Amino acid sequence: MKYIENIIEGDTISEVYFCKNKVDAKTKAGKSYYSVYLQDKTGVIDGKIWDLNNGIEHFETNDYIKIDGVVTSFNGSLQLNIKRVRRADEREYDVSDYMPVTKNDSDKMYDELLGMIDSISNKYLKELLKSFFVEDKAFIEVFRKHSAAKSVHHGFIGGLLQHSLSVAKLCDYIAGNYYAVNRDLLITSALLHDIGKTIELSSFPLNDYTDEGQLIGHIVEGAMMVRGKIDKIEGFPKVLSDEVIHCILAHHGELEYGSPKKPAIIEAQALSLADNMDAKLQTFTELLDSRAKEKEEWMGFNKLFDSNLRKTTDIN
Repeated sequence: MKYIENIIEGDTISEVYFCKNKVDAKTKAGKSYYSVYLQDKTGVIDGKIWDLNNGIEHFETNDYIKIDGVVTSFNGSLQLNIKRVRRADEREYDVSDYMPVTKNDSDKMYDELLGMIDSISNKYLKELLKSFFVEDKAFIEVFRKHSAAKSVHHGFIGGLLQHSLSVAKLCDYIAGNYYAVNRDLLITSALLHDIGKTIELSSFPLNDYTDEGQLIGHIVEGAMMVRGKIDKIEGFPKVLSDEVIHCILAHHGELEYGSPKKPAIIEAQALSLADNMDAKLQTFTELLDSRAKEKEEWMGFNKLFDSNLRKTTDIN
């Protein structure tokens, strides 16, 4: 099949893709069209169906659809101009071709995470981490397969594990360079900061916001999950419990970014910076990967970064 990562402007496409999202829309002139978000395991691409003729059969979000169209460019990004579409027969596709998966080795990442837990000296924090990542088999299975976002960054199977481990590694570096940071508290908070996403987002293929995600959100959900485990650990110091939960509640750094609290302790500040760094750099990495086949160095304006972005010049 023609994977999305290999698509270039001007290609004529006749393939089956997973329809991640479908929106009925209208042009400024009032003409109806469909805006779709198509996915395979290598990436996603925006698609437009401008002419709703007889060649456009009925389909919905989360359908596998056979499309015929041409790849164009709009505002610096590739876009599919779709001419024909129909629901695909089950014999026409293999589900494993359509769900994005981490490029890293899942078993190796999980082993690294366990190594992080073993490095924790505080017995209460170590027991808390083990209660999630060693003893809770149901949670471990969901956590290892979950994404860390719907679409912005780490939006793939294994993304939550990859992101959590990456943030913990950044925090480990921070703790080694700033003596005022409590390493055990920071690493514990880093590994736990996004566990609420196992509730906020549904599993693949949907990978969309649940009712709990919309009404409560992963930050508060995560804090409640941690509180539930702490309550079962005899003698867990209250002040330590409050500090772990504060780090989780403050890990987006600012109230306008969804954090119920702004960082009040140095570990919460460090976690918010590490989380933001990994999210931004992963987003940039995914953007570079999606444009790797294009010769143009400038990639156009990106709303998330509020900047016109460019590939680094290869001088090797």
